[in-house]
Amino acid sequence: MNWLYVVLICLSSFIIILFALMVILERPNKKRDTSYFKGKMYAHRGLHDDEVPENSLTAFRLAKEAGYGVELDVQMTKDKQLVVFHDGDLKRMCGVDEKLKNFTYEELSKFRLKETDEHIPLFSEVLKVLDGADLICEIKADNGMKNYELCKLVYDMLMTYKGKFCMESFSPYITGWFKKNHPEIIRGQLSENFVKSMGFNPIHFFLTELMVNAISRPDFVAYNHYHKSLGWHLERIFYRPLWVAWTARGDAEIQSAKRRYDSVIFEKNPPKERK
Repeated sequence: MNWLYVVLICLSSFIIILFALMVILERPNKKRDTSYFKGKMYAHRGLHDDEVPENSLTAFRLAKEAGYGVELDVQMTKDKQLVVFHDGDLKRMCGVDEKLKNFTYEELSKFRLKETDEHIPLFSEVLKVLDGADLICEIKADNGMKNYELCKLVYDMLMTYKGKFCMESFSPYITGWFKKNHPEIIRGQLSENFVKSMGFNPIHFFLTELMVNAISRPDFVAYNHYHKSLGWHLERIFYRPLWVAWTARGDAEIQSAKRRYDSVIFEKNPPKERK
């Protein structure tokens, strides 16, 4: 039976080491004052529905008028213009089966969002419409997980904004760039249970369990409010950073997310295709 004890001891040791490693790696940034962002409601890609497309100037204007903050997505065109658009390709929103990054802004300006009169807006246009509204700026990784040129361009644009803002990204390298170069900006690590939604691989595991915090050292964690993981629980127990829920859709989900998270990214009237 000695071999069984050896196996049990080795297994127990492995579990303890893995547990300790997770706790160490998922440590967020040292505590900073994030109280301004607590209790906030951020309209996901603006206030949009079946008639008003997401990430459109109208969606952002409506959110501003309703008194909400806004969460939006920034990426870069072929000619290095910053645009507000979520998907890496144009198919869902513009009916064009091509990558956004392969177009210049002049070329993109000819497309329309969901067959409306709305165009893909420049980040600068959106900031003018928001006019000081609270802002969560998600920097997309479609231009590359380590596209630091994009980070610099976004930073320069954010410096022109007179409202309160923070940044977030799924890429820990993008968030980590802000940690290294502009640590004064409140930054967030986006995540969800990627193992559950996309299957297991090492990258999905590290993202799911928030072990990428070792790179980004975020001030807040924005997690898919449908999902949990061991790392999700450990982060809340050991560190308690600012917690942001994404994306609660409809009144029931919004109320549920408000009970469990510090701030909520929401869709009040989600389009039928995304319910």
